[in-house]
Amino acid sequence: MLEHRIIRRLFAIAPLCALTACATTGSAQSSELAELKAEVRAMRETQARLEKRLERVELHASVNQSRAASAPAREASASAAPSSPASSGSGYSTPELAVVKLKPRNEPAPPLPVRVAVVEPAPDDMEMFISSAPEGDAAPATAEVSEPMADELAIAALDAEFEQAVAALRTGNVEGGVTRLRSFAEQNPRHPRADNALYFSGLGQMGLKDHASAAKSFERLIASYPAGDAVLDGMLRLAECRLRLNQKDDARALYTRILTQFPGTAAATQAEQRLASLSP
Repeated sequence: MLEHRIIRRLFAIAPLCALTACATTGSAQSSELAELKAEVRAMRETQARLEKRLERVELHASVNQSRAASAPAREASASAAPSSPASSGSGYSTPELAVVKLKPRNEPAPPLPVRVAVVEPAPDDMEMFISSAPEGDAAPATAEVSEPMADELAIAALDAEFEQAVAALRTGNVEGGVTRLRSFAEQNPRHPRADNALYFSGLGQMGLKDHASAAKSFERLIASYPAGDAVLDGMLRLAECRLRLNQKDDARALYTRILTQFPGTAAATQAEQRLASLSP
């Protein structure tokens, strides 16, 4: 019985030993396979590097061969170029031209006639010209030509005077600019810029803190040029002068006048805002 038990145990252990041997053999084969794969990979990389190097060597060899083959042709063409300058295939050659130098003559130029004889017209011809012109036509024709030119020159001079006066205000000569603008408005009351001259003179006086004189300039502007383009701004500035002179009622009346007479304008919007600030 004991022998039978030992034999059974041996039969039971035998498969386990076989499995262990197979596992050991499999692990050894897998490691050898990994080593073989690594060696094959390295050989492939080495082969790729050798192939690239071989391609570079063949490329350099082909370039050197082409250079060596084209060198004699270049030397032949260079040696043949001076001997045949017109070898472009047209069959024509450039002729050699002789150089000719011209010397100036020492002889002076022949004189030209510069004197012209003056011939007086015949008396009959003069009478014909005089009689053909109506009496009193010569003087008016001259006046018609000269008067427009004089007017244009005068207008241009006045415009330049106005611009110079305004420029004086801008460049810091406020007193001089105010004086020139007031003189311009007094001497040229019908000029298109007379109202602007009064407006800018009032601005200059406000800059000089002379609000009383500025108010007079704006009052004159409003009274003399009620349809001018500077009347609304003049009314706003006059109301501002009234406020500076502690005349709030007059300023309020001016703002109300702008609202009623010129509704919807930018000046009316400003007047409404300032009226709101003046309300108690």
